[in-house]
Amino acid sequence: MTNTHRDQLDFAVEKGEFVRWESQFRNWITADGAAGVTGMAGFKAEAGRYHLYVSYACPWAHRTLIYRSLKKLEDIITVSVVNPKMTDISWDFEDYPGATGDTLYKVKTMQEIYDKAADDFDGVVTVPVLWDKKTQTIVNNESSEIIRMLDSAFNGLTGSDETYYPDEFKAEIDEVNEFIYHNINNGVYKTGFARTQAAYEKAFDKLFSALDEIEYRLAKQRYLVGDRLTEADLRLFPTLIRFDSVYVGHFKCNLKRIEDYANLSNYVRDIYQVPGIKETVNMDHIKTHYYWSHTSINPTRIVPVGPDVDYMCEHNRGRHKK
Repeated sequence: MTNTHRDQLDFAVEKGEFVRWESQFRNWITADGAAGVTGMAGFKAEAGRYHLYVSYACPWAHRTLIYRSLKKLEDIITVSVVNPKMTDISWDFEDYPGATGDTLYKVKTMQEIYDKAADDFDGVVTVPVLWDKKTQTIVNNESSEIIRMLDSAFNGLTGSDETYYPDEFKAEIDEVNEFIYHNINNGVYKTGFARTQAAYEKAFDKLFSALDEIEYRLAKQRYLVGDRLTEADLRLFPTLIRFDSVYVGHFKCNLKRIEDYANLSNYVRDIYQVPGIKETVNMDHIKTHYYWSHTSINPTRIVPVGPDVDYMCEHNRGRHKK
């Protein structure tokens, strides 16, 4: 099956507003293989069985790379990285510095991976994809669910019991995630992909209102929830690390840069400097993907040289007053 890739800009809109698609593979990995969520098929956590297909450019895929690193899963779950230049056919595995090619099947595009999982697939070809080598199918392609699996399912294999979704903060994390997803994570896309002035300004206002709210929250505490790094931080960070380099210019999110926020700018540096996280950030892939791939927004495909942001400089997030 060789259906044409459906780009982010091809989806339904209402009054010029961007509407994100729903992920279509929603199964679950658990330590014993029992279904973790009602209505989902269960897969057993095993070393070497699973594979991640990711793009360094994609913020949703970036979450899964962060978890793979922090949860010590590099030797448990293998990975393939796509070319950041997404064509009108699909994400592909053409040679590009930092891309790996398809290390499992040597196919040329992510469309072929989806076709292996479902030969009647006619949906949206996305990353990340969590793939099962044993049954040769997609377990899940919803990043928010993949990171929950990586957070706990493989603990018995790695010896890592640290969780970024602790029981005592689950309700608050879920609440913060919901706010950030609609207004910031997806808010930058609603702004950048808007097709009318009214839709753009509506999304723009919600985005910067939300950033102001998070800035105020971080004036009182180091992390979004509780006194430690949690899933809420790891879901916000991929958007913030892309903001000044991509979303300000490419998506016209230009009221302020993250660098213009005292707390948010230090917060990004704080998380970037957590051991294992900076290695998941590839700014060349990030900028190349957005500016090269979205020709309806940037028809020249010119990738800007700047900005030059030093995320390794000193920050004061560990020393703020509560």
